[in-house]
Amino acid sequence: MPSSAPAPHPLAHYKAMLQEGQQALKSDYQSQGDAAALLRQRCSNIDKLLVQIWQDQQFPSSLALVAVGGYGRGELYPASDIDLLLLLPAEPDEALKGKLEQLVGLFWDIGLEIGHSVRTLEECLQEAAGDITVQTALIEARLLSGDQALFSRFQQGLAATLDPQTFFKAKKLEQDERYIRFHETPYALEPNLKESPGGLRDLQVVLWVAQAAGLGRTWQDLERGGFITAEETQALIEAQGLLETLRVRLHLLTGRREDRLLFDVQTPMAADMGIEATPTRRSSEQLMQRYYRNAKLVTQLNIILMQNIGAAIFPAQERAPEAIDADFQKANGLLDVSDEEVFQRRPGALLEAFLLLQQNPDLKGMTARTLRALWRARLLINDEFRADPANRACFLKLFQQKQGIVHEFRRMNQYGILGRYIPAFGAVVGQMQHDLFHAYTVDQHILQVMRNMRRFTMEEFAHEYPLCSRLVAGFDRPWLLYIATLFHDIAKGRGGDHSSLGMADARAFCENHGLAPEDTELVEWLVGQHLVMSQVAQKEDITDPEVVAAFAARVRDERHLTALYLLTVADIRGTSPKVWNAWKGKLLEDLYGMTLRLLEKGVTPEPHGVIEERQEEALRLLRYFALSDTVHQGLWKQLDTVYFLRHSAEEIAWHTRCLHYRIHHDEPLVKARLRQIQDCSEATETLQVMVYTRDQPDLFARLCGFFGRAGFNIVDAKIHTTRHGYALDSFILLDVSNREIPREMASYVEHELTEALLHPGPPEAPPTGRLSRQVRHFPIAPQVSLLPDDRGHCVLSIVAADRPGLLFSVAQTLARHGAGLQTAKIATLGERAEDTFLVSGGDLDQSSKRIRLETELLEMLQV
Repeated sequence: MPSSAPAPHPLAHYKAMLQEGQQALKSDYQSQGDAAALLRQRCSNIDKLLVQIWQDQQFPSSLALVAVGGYGRGELYPASDIDLLLLLPAEPDEALKGKLEQLVGLFWDIGLEIGHSVRTLEECLQEAAGDITVQTALIEARLLSGDQALFSRFQQGLAATLDPQTFFKAKKLEQDERYIRFHETPYALEPNLKESPGGLRDLQVVLWVAQAAGLGRTWQDLERGGFITAEETQALIEAQGLLETLRVRLHLLTGRREDRLLFDVQTPMAADMGIEATPTRRSSEQLMQRYYRNAKLVTQLNIILMQNIGAAIFPAQERAPEAIDADFQKANGLLDVSDEEVFQRRPGALLEAFLLLQQNPDLKGMTARTLRALWRARLLINDEFRADPANRACFLKLFQQKQGIVHEFRRMNQYGILGRYIPAFGAVVGQMQHDLFHAYTVDQHILQVMRNMRRFTMEEFAHEYPLCSRLVAGFDRPWLLYIATLFHDIAKGRGGDHSSLGMADARAFCENHGLAPEDTELVEWLVGQHLVMSQVAQKEDITDPEVVAAFAARVRDERHLTALYLLTVADIRGTSPKVWNAWKGKLLEDLYGMTLRLLEKGVTPEPHGVIEERQEEALRLLRYFALSDTVHQGLWKQLDTVYFLRHSAEEIAWHTRCLHYRIHHDEPLVKARLRQIQDCSEATETLQVMVYTRDQPDLFARLCGFFGRAGFNIVDAKIHTTRHGYALDSFILLDVSNREIPREMASYVEHELTEALLHPGPPEAPPTGRLSRQVRHFPIAPQVSLLPDDRGHCVLSIVAADRPGLLFSVAQTLARHGAGLQTAKIATLGERAEDTFLVSGGDLDQSSKRIRLETELLEMLQV
């Protein structure tokens, strides 16, 4: 007769069982690499351990030990929780409660991470009826040990409370909310293998709703039921296999329950999977492309299956389909094929389907059988298909419709049609760029840029960018701009200059599709030049007439200028939310305006004429402030032509107002003002600071340190030394966190910076802060170029990972070499700094000294 007292806890034995099982799993996986086998074997190992513990503890035979959730499903990842239900026939007495608490404590003592619930049969059914999460976990319940009759009553009761329609709606809503939480994209930089769109949860949702409706528990069950084809079944098994492999390796690599493909693990994960870097692509980029393409496939199959299962669960109140043409019809607001062989019979209909969606705005999508037929027929798009004049004409029409352009190009990408029709586009699908400022895969970035360009043409978005909307409204054949957006980054990842490589692709496309020679030239030119305008605006001095003249010579005419401006704005806006700000928008708009005026005049203005024009405008502004006509004379005779070429009339007037009585004053003068830079629908607040003081070798480094400590980024700096040895420096600052700058900050900067200049000490560095994980794990090799120009200066260009204190370190290095700074153009693209400086003095006229400075800067820029 067994004793009612619990048996002694053989902790050592249980721990040994657990550890031996884990070690065996790792060994087997390392030798075989079979993720599915590991999941099953871990379940089996845990089953044996839990059953032995349950039996050793001699629980009453009327109880049941039940696996639920992923454990119940038979999928137990290396670091996943073990979800258990302790099922009771009735409320437990105090003795049983104590024994159950001891059991749970024992589980934890031996190293099991348990997620448990203790419920009676009635409590289970009540919880399931009121909570979709509980209901979902319980439908995958599996009996481990205990009363089979109790477990059977539990299953029967759960089935009775389960309403397939309600369950379907709840899971669909849950999926929609999850998608929103992950920004409705599978292309996150650090995707969650379990929860992100295209992750394991998308596959589990399908099987849950199918199981709740009694349609099956596996992909093979759904295939037998006619919900998916054999090809789709295989695709789902392979997609699930990759996700399982990644998640298993992630758990083993991190040693914890981690489901995010963090930057930290992407490179070691790629190495673990035998993926090697190529001359043009990191191993991590190849790994992520494989993941993104898999996620795209999962989301597509999820859509097809959810539509098919939904049609089975909800008896349709069918309206008679309305014929559109011989091949297509409208069915309940969706585009439907007349039969599933339409695309096999006439492959050209593959493109026509998307054209019909554009031309019929009442259509909200495609029926499940249309999606399935489309999926099956996508491989029909081959060289013969692409060469068909009718197909080429149809594809070109997709750019020219009044609506649905971006929506349908995104849909074509989602269903694999766009990449099949343009193989070069297919090559960049899912291709991530770890360049520290692109936040999207190449294909998603391209479609985002197309979306931005499209919004310029839509009246409801005219308030966002009025200038762009006005320009595109007067542009002939704006659909050419969509073609340029499609090709502008299409050659990313091939090695070499992607702009030049993309030009060849764009030219071939335009010629094959019968575009006029002047339109082909425009598209090809835009693809080749799409980076030029942003580089000139952000890295060169656009107040210099020669810079504007050189840019005008490059664009040649107003049509090319306008097209390039529109593409540049759309491109930068589509790169990353961190990259665009109103300051960059103003630089581009100013460059556009100055270049347009130059093209309209037809002649390059002489520097002397530009100076006279700015001086006259500055005097007009001074008279507005009731200052005398001679107020400028003392300051202006100390300034050379370079000053007047680099500063706007408004800046000249501001400096003159502040300094007309302080020309020879020994004490420093600091003036600051808040100025809003308007970018159509939004404004960015900047702090403009003027510093006037006796010149000194390390002044710029001191100023960089002060602004950094005050929480500012320098986005523009104009450094000038007067004829009588004073520094007249101007800065435009942005808050380091892009927050609104308090009004009192101008007074704070004036007072504190004046005090710092009056009582100088060694240059004080700003706080260094911490590097972002992306910078740490995907550092870019810094680049430094120091080249003499034809005016006796040197142009210093720096590309490096941005970090706090970067500009201060550059300034200190220049000061050590005696290099005087003339201007600084600071361009921060996400977490990538691309800064340009005009420097002179020191020993920079000697090539050996320039090489030494370049070397020191490179060493300093290393992360």
